[in-house]
Amino acid sequence: MDDAPDFHAPAIPDAPAFGAVVPAIVSDTHRDAGERFIEYFAATIRNANTRAAYMNAVADFLRFEPVAHLGSLAEVRSIHVSLYIESLGDRFAPQTVKQRLAALRGLFDWLARHGVLETNPAAPVRGPAYTYKRGKTPILTAAEAKRLIGSIETDTLVGLRDRALIATMVYSFARISAAVGMNREDLVQTAGRSWLRLSEKGGKVHEMPAHHRLLEHLEAYLAALGPQDAKSPLFRSARGRTGELTAERLSRHDAYAMVRRRAVRAGVVEKIGNHSFRGTGITTFLLNDGTLELAQEMANHASPRTTKLYDRRGDKITQDAVERIRIE
Repeated sequence: MDDAPDFHAPAIPDAPAFGAVVPAIVSDTHRDAGERFIEYFAATIRNANTRAAYMNAVADFLRFEPVAHLGSLAEVRSIHVSLYIESLGDRFAPQTVKQRLAALRGLFDWLARHGVLETNPAAPVRGPAYTYKRGKTPILTAAEAKRLIGSIETDTLVGLRDRALIATMVYSFARISAAVGMNREDLVQTAGRSWLRLSEKGGKVHEMPAHHRLLEHLEAYLAALGPQDAKSPLFRSARGRTGELTAERLSRHDAYAMVRRRAVRAGVVEKIGNHSFRGTGITTFLLNDGTLELAQEMANHASPRTTKLYDRRGDKITQDAVERIRIE
């Protein structure tokens, strides 16, 4: 990958792994290889986070020693892919390994379908066996979430923003990308009710009624922010240590840093992140007699199995059962 390729491709959005240059092992494969390689990432993967993850996976594979010495992708065999996947076992969790295999399968399938390769060398390779019934994302109890939200100062614009953002994720089950992707116009007033318009995965638009507590936090933040254009970002980034909000959208990475900072200040022991609030909201809803079917719809999950991963109602039961093992 360090060799200067002959083919220079247009830049791929959110493409830290390759930039604007196709690796030599790709461009030397076929006269159309570079263009098809770029197309796979730029045209077939709409989610920016997935695109970045897949590009990093492919870049890592091309750096893998048995592959790095090959002259072109046409020389890649299933054994190369299998050895690479096997080598990941000590570095990554099974779900990450499966994602990397999916990235390679997708790329090679795309190249084979467009005549760049004769076959897909990743097709017969099996990923690690992996099943789970409980999500690993740490979540908060309702009391902990209330304490965290209540600990945020309300005499600064940044504090009002942070409180409103965390409340948005808790009360609407919104993913962080959907929350920070909201514009001012995405807080919708219809027939005397307030709704959140969330742009979720796959370009789906999901609407959620605004919980009255969430609405209070949003209205306090917007009142302090002042009149804004409908197309302006709802949650804005802050400028340095001044606390002044810019016109730029808050990134999910900065949101994560904010959540970690707020959690530490509130005395939250677990290392929570942005996604923790989605699980917190879903579990709290279910604990208060909400149904799994409605939680699935509210979370915009395609399958109830995904929603169940956020259901931690059994945690306390499991702990109580374990404590019955009285030996000492």
